[in-house]
Amino acid sequence: QVQLTESGGGSVQAGESLRLSCEVSGPIFSSSNLYWHRQAPGKQRELVARIGTSGRTSYADSVEGRFTVSRDNAKMTLYLEMNYLAPEDTAIYYCHAENFLGGPHNYWGQGTQVTVSS
Repeated sequence: QVQLTESGGGSVQAGESLRLSCEVSGPIFSSSNLYWHRQAPGKQRELVARIGTSGRTSYADSVEGRFTVSRDNAKMTLYLEMNYLAPEDTAIYYCHAENFLGGPHNYWGQGTQVTVSS
């Protein structure tokens, strides 16, 4: 059974940093494209960052240059390093694994809250 468990969220001041982690259980990590999404109150969920199986990354314009996504295949953990946080980064952050072995499968974590105050 595949499970994704986020951690590292919290409350910080604007300009500070946080690092989110997402531990993935189950034999899918190294073959999955991995994503971070976020959902702010009253808004739709949005894609924040992506890292493919090759390690290639992409980011939403709003976080480009401030956030860094990475993966550790040995630890089966996805990370999101968030620097220069701003109040508009306040949201619940979700990790997501997209895997195509045996057909397309999408797995989601339960989310971790990030709150940034000015």
